[in-house]
Amino acid sequence: MTEFGDFISALGEFGLYQKLLVLFLSLPQLLIPFQMIGQVFMVVDVPHHCNTSWIRAIGPNLTEEEQLNLTLPRDADGAYEQCSMYSPVDRDLISIVAYGLNATEKCSSGWVYPSAQPPSLLTEFDLVCDRKDLNDISQSIYMLGLLLGAMIFGPLSDRIGRRPVFLISNLLQGLFGVGIAFVPHFYVYMAFRCVVGASVSGILIMSLALAAEWVGVSSRPKAVLISHCFFSIGQMLLAGLSYGIRNWRLLEIAGSAPVFALFFYIWVLPESARWLVTKGRIEEAKKVLQKAASINKRPIPPGLLEQLKPETQTKSGSALDLFRKKHLLKVTLIMSCAWFADSLVYYGLSLNVTSFGLDIYLTQLAFGVVELPAQFCCIFLLQWFGRKKTQAVVLLLSGLICLTITGIPEDQPVVTTVLAIIGKFTATASFSTSYVYSAELFPTVVRQTGVGLCSMSARVAGIMAPLIGLLGQYHHAIPMAIFGSAPVVGGLLCILLPETRDTDLADDTGAAAPEQSSRGPEILSKKDTTGDGADLEKDVYKRSESKL
Repeated sequence: MTEFGDFISALGEFGLYQKLLVLFLSLPQLLIPFQMIGQVFMVVDVPHHCNTSWIRAIGPNLTEEEQLNLTLPRDADGAYEQCSMYSPVDRDLISIVAYGLNATEKCSSGWVYPSAQPPSLLTEFDLVCDRKDLNDISQSIYMLGLLLGAMIFGPLSDRIGRRPVFLISNLLQGLFGVGIAFVPHFYVYMAFRCVVGASVSGILIMSLALAAEWVGVSSRPKAVLISHCFFSIGQMLLAGLSYGIRNWRLLEIAGSAPVFALFFYIWVLPESARWLVTKGRIEEAKKVLQKAASINKRPIPPGLLEQLKPETQTKSGSALDLFRKKHLLKVTLIMSCAWFADSLVYYGLSLNVTSFGLDIYLTQLAFGVVELPAQFCCIFLLQWFGRKKTQAVVLLLSGLICLTITGIPEDQPVVTTVLAIIGKFTATASFSTSYVYSAELFPTVVRQTGVGLCSMSARVAGIMAPLIGLLGQYHHAIPMAIFGSAPVVGGLLCILLPETRDTDLADDTGAAAPEQSSRGPEILSKKDTTGDGADLEKDVYKRSESKL
């Protein structure tokens, strides 16, 4: 029986069919930055003070300045306190003006914001003072949704398929994303964000699976990283839209509703033929392979297609296989650490865009722009230096840059921002490498379970990243020191992993690592250049006989 990689080579490793598939998988990535990072632009800090309208009952003719002067204490710089007020008293206005007020308390009647300020999460739900931490907590709730999505959708796709899970995830993102724009309470907002996070996790890991399982060995990094480029473009769109749309509800709709334009995916998105074969659904696999070959104008030889049989020796995988097999245990633990470090440094930089001291919209635009060359560089680095070296080096660099930021004085925002942008470059390259590397290290029967487990560790880091940011109130360098330490450890561990460059994907859990062919991944595609398939079929038969 031939290997599945022979069929991919026969129909074309990265033909028109695969290019269209990658495009379909990439379009939803344009919207994901709105869900992941969009909240940063909905809680931009604005001037505020306690609502002290109680004094209007005894002094209705007071000007606004007189009211604030009588009811609000001042800080050391002479500005009005934002989170405290003088306690209301039952005295007349003359007495208050003559003797003043002394006792203070926290804001008890809400806050007042500039009247010209468009509605934002901060002003509508009072995310200031004692409630300020709810912003970071809600980001962690979103990351919890990503974790739940990895736990649910990874194993589910190994059971029911990649296609249905991808479609369900997009539908959930659209429904609950638009629903967020109409929530009446902040706790409902956090619940909806959790569901959106789960759906985003499903989209990300399904895009990885379909892209990796439909293309040949040499084009695999290209296919995966092209979709990541769309994510980077989405970040740039986020900077522009958030600058132009300051109303948070309208911004939420603008970032979520376009997913409904992808309803046609129901008819055009294919299932993974490789997954169908592992499940014994051979006739369905033949149909999608023939359709791909037809679009690529590279017909599969009939004799080769007849060799597509269910692999009786391949058993359905489970999460326990990742821990029972020694080689899979090592891969699982190390890649989980790598994903944890990737996520911690990536979100540590992304969610702290407001703390670098420069304009947040320009900084976000720079963050998006710098990701594009990071993705393109990854395509070449992975081919030139291999997966292991690339993963270890970019992860180490990400950590070292964050550790360098800890030594920069707070009065040097330009230096800090430049280093943060460089760190975002290496963090993006590291995260993208992890996606490609993980897809190649785990066999097909447990690929999504393994990637889902790695994604879970990344989501744990995502949950922690906003909370680690809260430690900055004790010392500004603490968060960056933590964000930088984890990637250094993760990068060193990656040295222990096997190399997967120019290897076919493993289908079962028996092999310790994918077998690397000395003849390279292009041998089959080079054999059949006339379209009749004769040479290709002969080559496949020879390879099959040699294995027997």
